[in-house]
Amino acid sequence: MQTFMIPGTIFLSLLAGALFGVIQGVILVVFSATSGASSCYFLSKLIGRPLVSWMWPEKLRFFQAEIAKRRERLLNYMLFLRITPSLPNTFINLASPIVDVPFCIFFLATLVGLVPASYITVRAGLALGDLKSVRDLYDFKTLAVLFLIGFVFIFPTILKRKRTYE
Repeated sequence: MQTFMIPGTIFLSLLAGALFGVIQGVILVVFSATSGASSCYFLSKLIGRPLVSWMWPEKLRFFQAEIAKRRERLLNYMLFLRITPSLPNTFINLASPIVDVPFCIFFLATLVGLVPASYITVRAGLALGDLKSVRDLYDFKTLAVLFLIGFVFIFPTILKRKRTYE
């Protein structure tokens, strides 16, 4: 599903929690999501440029500029993007090879960055019977925690930039 950008992976994460528990579920979900995102990365590298340029021209230019500004701390930035819901993962998977994000950084950021959200979703799968909608998973508190974790990864870049201007 990740490779071909088919929506609905959140339901499989919930199911993984219900079937396998938190630890095994998170490992399964993160491994599957990282594998699918990596496949999408390589597929986009081969044939994705026209599609991404047509679908998201402004977003692609913005992403390319942000990547260029953050070359020195690219892993931190990619971790921030993966942890926080600031850019859709589908876009990140498709656009990363086009804007020259090295695969090793993409892979590591995906592997580590998907853990917090996967943990939340898989853990919610334990209480599958109590959920009324997908929106019940991501309340304000959960989104605030994800942004806080993302800020921790981007903080070294902010500090370095502040020191450069002083």
